[in-house]
Amino acid sequence: MAAADVTQQLYNAEQIQVLEGLEPVRKRPGMYIGTTGPRGLHHLVYEVVDNSIDEALAGYCKNVTVVIQQDNSIVVEDDGRGMPVDLHPKLKLPAVEVIHTVLHAGGKFGGGGYKVSGGLHGVGASVVNALSEIMVVEIKRNGNIYRQTYSRGKTVTPLEIVGESGKKTGSRTMFKPDAEIFEEMDFHYDTLEHRLREMAFLNKGIKITLKDEREGQKRQETFHYEGGIKEFVKHMNKNKEVIHPDVIYFTLEKKDLEVEIAMQYTDRYNELILSYANNINTTEGGTHMIGLKAGLTRVINDYAKRNKFIKDNEEALSGEDVREGLTAIVSVKLTSPQFEGQTKTKLGNSEMRGFVETTTNENLMAFLEENPQQARIILDKCLRAARAREAARKARDLTRRKGVLDSIALPGKLADCSEKDPALSEIFLVEGDSAGGSAKMGRDRKRQAILPLRGKILNVEKARLDKILNSEEIKNMITAFGCSIGEEFNADKLRYHKIIIMTDADVDGAHIRTLLLTFFYRYMKPLIEGGYVYIAQPPLYRTAKGKEVYYTYTEREQEKLLNEIGRQGIKAPQRYKGLGEMDAEQLWETTMDFDKRTLVQVTVDDMPAADEIFTVLMGDKVPPRKKFIEDNAKYVQNLDV
Repeated sequence: MAAADVTQQLYNAEQIQVLEGLEPVRKRPGMYIGTTGPRGLHHLVYEVVDNSIDEALAGYCKNVTVVIQQDNSIVVEDDGRGMPVDLHPKLKLPAVEVIHTVLHAGGKFGGGGYKVSGGLHGVGASVVNALSEIMVVEIKRNGNIYRQTYSRGKTVTPLEIVGESGKKTGSRTMFKPDAEIFEEMDFHYDTLEHRLREMAFLNKGIKITLKDEREGQKRQETFHYEGGIKEFVKHMNKNKEVIHPDVIYFTLEKKDLEVEIAMQYTDRYNELILSYANNINTTEGGTHMIGLKAGLTRVINDYAKRNKFIKDNEEALSGEDVREGLTAIVSVKLTSPQFEGQTKTKLGNSEMRGFVETTTNENLMAFLEENPQQARIILDKCLRAARAREAARKARDLTRRKGVLDSIALPGKLADCSEKDPALSEIFLVEGDSAGGSAKMGRDRKRQAILPLRGKILNVEKARLDKILNSEEIKNMITAFGCSIGEEFNADKLRYHKIIIMTDADVDGAHIRTLLLTFFYRYMKPLIEGGYVYIAQPPLYRTAKGKEVYYTYTEREQEKLLNEIGRQGIKAPQRYKGLGEMDAEQLWETTMDFDKRTLVQVTVDDMPAADEIFTVLMGDKVPPRKKFIEDNAKYVQNLDV
């Protein structure tokens, strides 16, 4: 009992530092959670969970439970120490109240509360409160159960003791997001599942349970991985063919730095390297990613030369060669992370590069030397990648001589726009010559370019770059965009800042759309990351009654329209089977008109989930694809075969 008292004294009101007030959050929520759309809504959950994870990192929490309640409110409960309840020395308020009502107040600033922490660095709890219609916090600590209620950033009830907790400690937070703030109030189980599973992988030993108590959606899962990121790599490779049995894993802790790395090669042609700093997915990489890549390239080359895979006079393997087919995770923990980049998801701590590189050098070399059979398989893969890269270089040189990669000669099928400013220009990738003809006639010639695509493009998930560069349709796109491909990609040369996929609303159209997205994701990922890729939304129905004409985009919209305008006087409403059924005027009015159209922007919020979906849908293995279709068939509203 004495030991428990000591640990609780280490985390008390004195560690709660106050930086500024809470007023701006409700006025400009986007500044704090990025968006008031679905992404921002789910971010609230992650912020509360991050506080529990910080307790786990500090060694005080083993179990976290997240519940989506019937009314779409959220409960997050943990068995950590419980938030401090003693009075804050300056504000003379209970510390838990300060944490939830003052921006930048938390145990993450002074260094006394937490050695390592993630989340928004202390912003979390107060921001969730500010953007919630109601929040109730219960704390088990000092043998008591304390409760306090808040609403929209303000305190509603004083902190009160409502029961006894015995020896149990922990925190329980219930919150319901504010409908005045958020565009959508529906929590998606799958979205939460991906993030919570990721958190469990990154923090081995912790048990995270997700429950959905809503009517008709009831389910529950527990994520618990004693193997941590080693199991994460296995999970990422479950639908891929691995080429060597062991996941290469090593970790090192030194002073205030800690690194954990897991990797395994597959027979795929693309790499998947995920990087994390204090559990935050550093999607733009940073010093830890640079260290891993540098160490990997050096070790593979040193081993290859030492064991005569590469002769002394032969060219060394490139970074691209040694990463082909690699699935790897690098997770670092540090006391004072410095985040950079456009979205603050790039680690900038210079000391981390050398630390990760040295750790990789020593441990990866040891693995290769101790496992010569697996080392040979890995080296064979890298050498094949080098030969393919050389073939791709020759293919690039050939296509460059023909003007494909340098946009000297634009493809003949392209109807270009006259606007020279890429920010004002857009290109429609249109399925079929018929729809392409209508689009060319109906477009705004100043700002809209049209590139018709004939049939289904190559599935790049099953092909290397040298083969991809021989595909006519892909060459036409590369030429039209002007920004090249793969390692040579240059966003500054992009000729259109909106690339719009416009396909039929049927199975073939969906397949073509998926093939295009696979190509962009695997070989032109900066297009998606930069927000340049969109999907057009052509209507499903055209309904005429009297002189009025209506367009609807889903079965539900059509049914609602018919109920509103009445079904009498309407001939069987026209259901478009494809874009080719629309004349130029209809296509412009419904799908291309800047003022009336609906475009869906393609984004990647969750890299592991995106990689998994592309692997399942476009890869070689049939059983995972069959299972995906069976699991998701219930969500299909209309299907044209």
